Amino acid sequence: MSLGLLDQCLSEFDRETGVTRRVLARVPDDRLSWGPHPRSMTLGRLATHVASLPGWLPQILNEATLDLASVPATAVVDDTAAAILARFDAGVADARRALCESTDARLADTWTLRKDGEVVLTLPRIVALRTEGLYHLTHHRGQLTVYLRLLDIPIPPIYGPTADEGRL
Repeated sequence: MSLGLLDQCLSEFDRETGVTRRVLARVPDDRLSWGPHPRSMTLGRLATHVASLPGWLPQILNEATLDLASVPATAVVDDTAAAILARFDAGVADARRALCESTDARLADTWTLRKDGEVVLTLPRIVALRTEGLYHLTHHRGQLTVYLRLLDIPIPPIYGPTADEGRL
């Protein structure tokens, strides 16, 4: 049986957001201001960024373009782990709704990322959804797991058991 583009995206989305929520649930309130290096984001900023990423998906799905000039220059940083999870859950719900309302044909349409009006990239919407949405999410989730490891917080299973929660 062959899955259509939308069904593939929904499957990937559900898998990656479920895993990401488990990682975000490990973020401790009392360490949000911690960072591993002066040039690195703090734990709170990184976790808030991860939590914000699903919120980009409706924009990719419903608009033909996004201009980064419309994105606030100062990063939002939630001040509690509960607020980070609430942001993530709301973004996931909005993104899943937008995905369910989409079609394979819509996913094949072109999407453009701009910065100050200049084209940065133009891609089929499904590629933008995966690269600028899901793969971006998994990249920063990976960074977040390193932060958790450095803080000696157990890492939940992601693509299989972890050293903290069982081995193969």
